[in-house]
Amino acid sequence: MLGIDDPYIWLGYLASILSALGCLIYGAYYWREGDEAKTVKSSSKKTATQDGDPIPVNLE
Repeated sequence: MLGIDDPYIWLGYLASILSALGCLIYGAYYWREGDEAKTVKSSSKKTATQDGDPIPVNLE
């Protein structure tokens, strides 16, 4: 079939195509989920000294 006689080559092609389809389905399913998790606000603020070492201002 198409000049490829080895079944392991066909398995490789099939696995590649199925993997790509699985990634597309997964990406479409979880497209907008998790937008809230990306915006994380930090409660601790840092300032820099002259030598560049950060010093935490809020230690709570």
